[in-house]
Amino acid sequence: MDFLELEAIEGLRWSWNSWPTTKSDCQSLVVPLSIMCTPLMQSSELPVIQYDPLICSRCGAVLNPYARLDFRSRIWGCPFCLHKNSFPRSYAEITETNLPAELFPTYSAVEYAPPRKSASATTPRASSGASWANGLSAGFQPSRSLSSTSSFSSLASTGGGLSSGELGPAFVFVVDACMAEEELRAVKTELLLVVEQLPENSLVALITFDSMVRVYDLGFTECLKVVVFHGERELSSEQIQQFLGLGRSKQLPGKALALQKQGFLLPLSECEFNITSAFEEIRPSGNLKSGHRPHRSTGAAISTAFGLLEGCYVNTGSRVMVFTSGPATRGPGIVVDSDLSNSIRTHRDLFNGQAPYHEKSCGFYRKLGKRLCDSSVALDLFACSLDQVGAAEMRYAVETSGGFMLLGETFESDQFKKCIRHIFGRDEDGSLKMCFDVTIEVVTTKDIRICGALGPVMSLGRKNDIVSDTEIGEGGTYIWKTSTITNKTCIAFFFQVRSEQPKPQPGSAFFVQFITRYRYGNTGVRRRVTTVARRWVGGKSPEISSGFDQETAACVMSRLAINRAETCYARDVIRWLDDGLIRFSSRFGDYIEEDPSSFRLSPNFSLYPQFMFYLRRSQFLDVFNNSPDETGYFRLILNREGVVNSIIMIQPTLLRYSFDGPPVPVLLDIRSVTSDAILLFDSYFYVVVHHGSKIAQWRKLGYHKDPNHETFRKLLEAPEIDAEQLVADRIPVPRFVRCDQHGSQARFLLAKLNPSVTQKSDYTGGSDIVLTDDLSLQDFLDDLQSLAVKG
Repeated sequence: MDFLELEAIEGLRWSWNSWPTTKSDCQSLVVPLSIMCTPLMQSSELPVIQYDPLICSRCGAVLNPYARLDFRSRIWGCPFCLHKNSFPRSYAEITETNLPAELFPTYSAVEYAPPRKSASATTPRASSGASWANGLSAGFQPSRSLSSTSSFSSLASTGGGLSSGELGPAFVFVVDACMAEEELRAVKTELLLVVEQLPENSLVALITFDSMVRVYDLGFTECLKVVVFHGERELSSEQIQQFLGLGRSKQLPGKALALQKQGFLLPLSECEFNITSAFEEIRPSGNLKSGHRPHRSTGAAISTAFGLLEGCYVNTGSRVMVFTSGPATRGPGIVVDSDLSNSIRTHRDLFNGQAPYHEKSCGFYRKLGKRLCDSSVALDLFACSLDQVGAAEMRYAVETSGGFMLLGETFESDQFKKCIRHIFGRDEDGSLKMCFDVTIEVVTTKDIRICGALGPVMSLGRKNDIVSDTEIGEGGTYIWKTSTITNKTCIAFFFQVRSEQPKPQPGSAFFVQFITRYRYGNTGVRRRVTTVARRWVGGKSPEISSGFDQETAACVMSRLAINRAETCYARDVIRWLDDGLIRFSSRFGDYIEEDPSSFRLSPNFSLYPQFMFYLRRSQFLDVFNNSPDETGYFRLILNREGVVNSIIMIQPTLLRYSFDGPPVPVLLDIRSVTSDAILLFDSYFYVVVHHGSKIAQWRKLGYHKDPNHETFRKLLEAPEIDAEQLVADRIPVPRFVRCDQHGSQARFLLAKLNPSVTQKSDYTGGSDIVLTDDLSLQDFLDDLQSLAVKG
C-alpha cells in the first residue's frame, strides 16, 4: 500500500516501515527510527464511540484489534505487555461475529466520545467500558461491513451535550494600543465580527497595552472601567490576581469552574454589549516621541492575561490572543529599547552576542510557555508590521502551547482576515473547531524505547520502562502535553531498539499506540486511539529498503536540523547533514569502491539527496537576508506541519504553462525559466506566478483582451485559478506574488532555483543565469558520489 494511503488510514508516516532487530543495525540506517504523527487527522472512516475505552491494567494500552481474545473466558490479552485482562460485564454479548468497533481490524484509529456525566453521577473510574451495557455503545454510523455489531450499535444513547449552564472556552484579547489608527481600526473590525460569531457561553476578556497595561472590567455597566498595571514591572500571577481582586470561591472550594463574582472574564451572554463598546472605545495611545519607538509592554500584557485566567480557574480551554504592530520596548520580554538610534537585533547581533535583551527575553517566554502549557492556555500572536516585533523571542511560548503565529505587513490584508476567521470556524453542530487541553501518550512493545518528540508539545517528564535514556527534543517521557491542536498538527516521535537480549525475532510484529486525549469545543473530553503494527526484519533484509519513506525521512531530518540550529551555528548543522548524507549514501548506494561513476541509488532512495540539497539552501538553515523573526516563524511552521506541506517548504514545486499543452511539473532549475512560458511556483510561504518576457510583453500589449487571442487569455488565467486552489485551505495564507522575467519581484523565484547556470558557466544556451557562488545540484551530487564510494 502507498505511504499516502496508509497515512489517510493511520494518520502516521514512518521514516522506516520495517525495523531492524538490533541497536547497531538501527544506527547504521543514519535516518533515525521515527514516526510523523498527525493525532487528529480528518478521516471519513473514523468511528466515534460513545463509551469509555477499555484500558489494560498493567501498561495503560487501550483495547485494540491486535488484542488476543478468549470469548469463553471473557479475557483479552494486551499485545503490548501480554497481560491478561477481564472484560467487564458490559461486554457480555461479545462473540466472534459480534465485535465492538475498537476490535475491527479495518479500524486503525477510533475515537471515544462518551456522554458527559451529570453532576450527580457517581460512577467510579474503574468501570471503564461499563457504559456499553447501559446503552452508550457505538455512537458512530456503522458501514455495511459492520453489520455484525448491530446488537451493540442499537443501544446508542442520545445524551452527551453541554447543559445550558456550562461554560465554554475562554478568550483574552490583548490589543496593542500603539498601532496606527487605520491598523487599529482593522483589528477592531475583525474582533467585533469574532464576538458576533462566538457561542454565548464563551468567556471573554479584553486587555490593551502601551506603556501601561489596562484590564477592562466588562461587568461594570455605569461607565468604562479599567484596572491599570505599570508596563515596566514583572508581576507574579498571585500579585496580578491580588490587584484584580481574584481568588478561589469560598462557597465552592476545589471547583475548577467556580468563577467568583468579578467582571474581567465573563460569559459573552453577560457582557456582549460592554465588550463591543470597549472595542469601539479603544484609541491609539499617541505616546510616540520624535526619534523614539512607541512604549510597548507586550510581555507584561501577556503575563497579566495569563494571571487573569489562572485566577478565574478556567479548565475549559483558553486562548490569549495578542495583536501587535511593533516590538516590546519596556518591561519583561523587551526586544529593543525605545531610542531609534539603537537598531533592533539581527542574526549577526545574535551570533556576536550584541543583542542585550535577547537571552533574558527568551528565558522569560520559555518559563511562560511551560506555565501556559501546564494550564492549557494557548498563546496566539498576530503581528502585522514592516519591522520586527519580537516573534523570535515569543516563539517558544507560542509553539509549546500549540498557538498560532502570523507575521504580516498590515492588519487590513486578506491574509489576516482569513486567518482569524479560520481559527473561529465552526463545525456542522455549531461547535467551535478548537481542541484544548491535549495530552498524547505513546505505548509500545517492550523491545522499543521512546527517545522524544519534536513539534508543538512539551514533555511531562513521566518515565516508565519504555522511556529511553537518550533524549531527542522533548524527551524523558511517554506523555506529552500541549494547550491546543488542529487536525493538521503533526509531531515527530523518535524511537530506538532495546539493546538488551533477547532481541526480537525477524518476521514477528511490534505495536505502537498513540492515545490523544483532548477537549473538543463545547462537547467534552474525547480520546483518539491509533494502534498500528509493523514487522521486525534482519539487518540486511531488502524489506528495510522497500519500507523507506524518503519524504518522511527528509521531514524528520529537517526537524532535527532546526532543533540543532537553535544552539549551533548554521554551518555546523549543514556539516552534520552532509556527514549523515555521505554515510547514508555509502550504506544504501550500489557502487564499485573508489569509482564515483558507478554510484547508483535505487528509486526508493534517489530523491533523498535532492531533498537534503534544498534543505541546506532553505530559509530554515540559511538565515541570510532573513530577520530573526522570520527565521523563528519559518521554523515554527515547519515544526508543526505534516509531511506533504513540509516537503513543499523544503523543495518547492514548479509548474510550467505554455501553448504546447496542459501544465506540466518541471525541474526547480534556472533552465526552466523561459520567455514563452508561465511558471507557477509554490514554496508554501510564497506562491509566485512568473511570466516569461514574451508572455509579459504580449500581456502589456493587451492581446488577452482581443477575441482573436482566446488561447492566450486562457493561458494567463490557468495559473491564477490553480494558485487560488493551492492556497484555499492553507493557513496561514501564503503571500501571493505576480512578477515578470527580469523584474524585481522575480527574486522570490530565482532565490529557490537550482543554480545550474551561473556567471561562471561556459555556455548558457539562451538560459537565464543566477549570480551566485553556491554549488549546483549536479555539482553537489558529484561530490556526494565521490565521498560515498571511498573505502
